[in-house]
Amino acid sequence: MALNEVMPGLKRMSHHTDRRHREGDRTALALFVLAGLVVTALLAFAFSIMTGASDASIVDVIGSMVSGGADSALSSRDRIIIFDIRLPRAILGFLIGGGLAVSGAVMQGLFRNPLADPGLIGVSAGSSLGAVAMIVLSGSILAPVAHVFGIFSFPIAAFIGGLVTTVLLYRVATRQGQTSIATMLLAGIALGSLALAATGMLIYMADDRQLRDLTFWSMGSLAGATWTKIAAAGPIIVLSMLPLPFMARGLNALTLGEAAAFHMGIAVQRLKNVAIVSVAAAIGASVAVSGGIGFVGIIVPHILRLAIGPDHRFLLPASALLGGALLIIADVVARTVVSPAELPIGIITAGVGGPFFLWMLLRQRSRLSL
Repeated sequence: MALNEVMPGLKRMSHHTDRRHREGDRTALALFVLAGLVVTALLAFAFSIMTGASDASIVDVIGSMVSGGADSALSSRDRIIIFDIRLPRAILGFLIGGGLAVSGAVMQGLFRNPLADPGLIGVSAGSSLGAVAMIVLSGSILAPVAHVFGIFSFPIAAFIGGLVTTVLLYRVATRQGQTSIATMLLAGIALGSLALAATGMLIYMADDRQLRDLTFWSMGSLAGATWTKIAAAGPIIVLSMLPLPFMARGLNALTLGEAAAFHMGIAVQRLKNVAIVSVAAAIGASVAVSGGIGFVGIIVPHILRLAIGPDHRFLLPASALLGGALLIIADVVARTVVSPAELPIGIITAGVGGPFFLWMLLRQRSRLSL
């Protein structure tokens, strides 16, 4: 590789190191924030379980969990509400929120810009296409797939849709190791539009029952959370995030450019492949069970970068914790703000995320030259 391709990255690395020394090492701050996020996630979890019609106390719930239901102070009604409705909903919300936030952080590191988000650049639309195809066609041409994979058929279909979209996006937006933010956003719009057109065609083919399911699903919701859905999507989300701690060093090096990362001993192509597959799996599984929930992947990493810096060793686990906690809280708002009815959670996240994204664009428009 030519020296003139490496020198810009090395200069950026030197500048980054000098800036880090000037600003001070944020390791202690990052560890403190991580500890705080663990507490925040636990509090959000408890808040979700305790909020609603049941007046059971957290002490009674914990006691029932410890005793396995024996000699529990909870009534049979409260046990159904807590363990069959709220608990799976909180667990699924934490998994999906963490998966979306970490996916956003990984994509921003991979594309080396703060505006990369699975929902904004078409990846979620591709995952939705796969899930809708399985919903509409599971009784006809995709029946063998549904029969073979069972409850995993929807996450797998959404994963394939997200993977194809992510690969196409990366191919279009990256040239000679450099990713153009403008090209990425425009390509994401184009790919998302194609996916939405194909999704619209499938919806046109759907029957009345499928249309009712698709309408509410498309707005994003955790209302249908069950232990079965957790069993279907949870392992995929967890497995997709297992490689991420080992990718932190590579993503840090990638911020200096692919040439510099290569000369620092990073297997760049393997890193990109693992990142793309992990993101597609997490987004696909999340979209399959919750529908479209946007902006989590762009809000959470950006807030954390402002607080603890861009080091992915801390950014990735912090994103998982904050994303999970935020989605749990958004779900509580969605099911209580218009009680006894329930708002789709996608409306909550879009209402908060839209203005936040506009603020980000205004802050960075001079640098992005959009």
